[in-house]
Amino acid sequence: MSLKIAVIKETAANEKRVAVSPDSAKKYVSMGCHVTVQAGAGLAASFTDDMYKDVGAHIAKTDADTLKDADIFLYVQKPDASVLKSLKKGALAIGMFAPYQDTDAIKTWAKTGVTALAMELVPRISRAQAMDVLSSQANLAGYKAVLDATEHFNRAFPMMMTAAGTIPPAKALVMGAGVAGLQAIATAKRLGAVVSATDVRPAAKEQVQSLGANFVAVEDDEFKEAETAGGYAKQMSATYMKKQQDLIEETITKQDIVITTALIPGRPAPELITEKMVKSMKEGAVIVDLAVEQGGNCALSEAGKIVKKHGVTIVGNLNIPSRIAASAATLYAKNLQNLLGLLIDSENGTLAIDWDDEIVKGITLTRDGNIVHEQFAKADEKTATNTTAKSAPKKKAAATKTSTAKTKTTPKKSTTKSATKKSTAKKSATTKKKSTTKKTAAKKTTAAKKK
Repeated sequence: MSLKIAVIKETAANEKRVAVSPDSAKKYVSMGCHVTVQAGAGLAASFTDDMYKDVGAHIAKTDADTLKDADIFLYVQKPDASVLKSLKKGALAIGMFAPYQDTDAIKTWAKTGVTALAMELVPRISRAQAMDVLSSQANLAGYKAVLDATEHFNRAFPMMMTAAGTIPPAKALVMGAGVAGLQAIATAKRLGAVVSATDVRPAAKEQVQSLGANFVAVEDDEFKEAETAGGYAKQMSATYMKKQQDLIEETITKQDIVITTALIPGRPAPELITEKMVKSMKEGAVIVDLAVEQGGNCALSEAGKIVKKHGVTIVGNLNIPSRIAASAATLYAKNLQNLLGLLIDSENGTLAIDWDDEIVKGITLTRDGNIVHEQFAKADEKTATNTTAKSAPKKKAAATKTSTAKTKTTPKKSTTKSATKKSTAKKSATTKKKSTTKKTAAKKTTAAKKK
């Protein structure tokens, strides 16, 4: 029986992409797979149902119908856990899971028995470059960020010499020279801006300069060690950040456009632009914050909003790649296709997964009901340990409450004792009174006899 690959319509807000393109669907069919796509799943990315049908895919009306008996479930953004009810145990669910932002979901998915593969965790090795969804999507985000800036910037980007006078070129600063940043630099340069860029990673300097931009950074000893083995930026010390901030404060006052792209996996986005910096910028300047969904690189950016603060327009659009859905979906679908080429035996159309493969091991979150990714499994164990440690004092608290309860009942005993004392006191008083009366009577009798 052939493998069934299922793709449903994305439900996340602002999501227009789809996990399979007509081209990738055609490839899966040629591998002997049965491809089922939910009706309308690709419309937002300009892929019609007929385009899927033409390459041999099947169209289902509901997500439940689409996912029934599926061996592989492909998605863009992690769907609601309720969708998992339609998947059989052991099915592969592959897409962008956002594991750092939603660790609880990892536990939920593990309990269902679904094998979850997170595309954000694809290792940064040459063999996996064709599967790297972060790079493919960030590349488009950097391009779109510059176009968003042009929409809100009320001057021209290139220098223009006319009979009426000369218009100077716009000055743009790109903060963070990763994949998104480098594409933003290239796009801004093509539009004619004078571009500068900053990054804490030493390797970025040569890349920035190769695109014709000026490199801005504090190049001290810490700067030379500021890159992880995976190519990501390290968290810098407070001392370095202060020196870098002073340099940026001086640079940013001269800029017309600032595009921020700095992200650190598993952590909130670092704040690169303070309110003080925004105040120092030119009237009419534009900031595009690509990190807004993880807290933002600008102190004044607001997720999902375009605001104007101190004369500066701050763009905080969400899900930038989805704003050019057709291109983004095409690249994303290709990334997934390249991964499935590693998981499926193309000759007979069956799964042939090497769980010890570096790529497979690096992206597998859950399997056989357990969290198997080393990083998140350790985090889960740590959470469980902390929970156990915290639960211990509760027993003491309960004992204290019992003790308190006993203390509260004590006054009743005291009242009884008090009543007993009062009764004893009364008896004593009565006895004393009777004794005194007898003595008085005896004295009177003695006196009478004497008379």
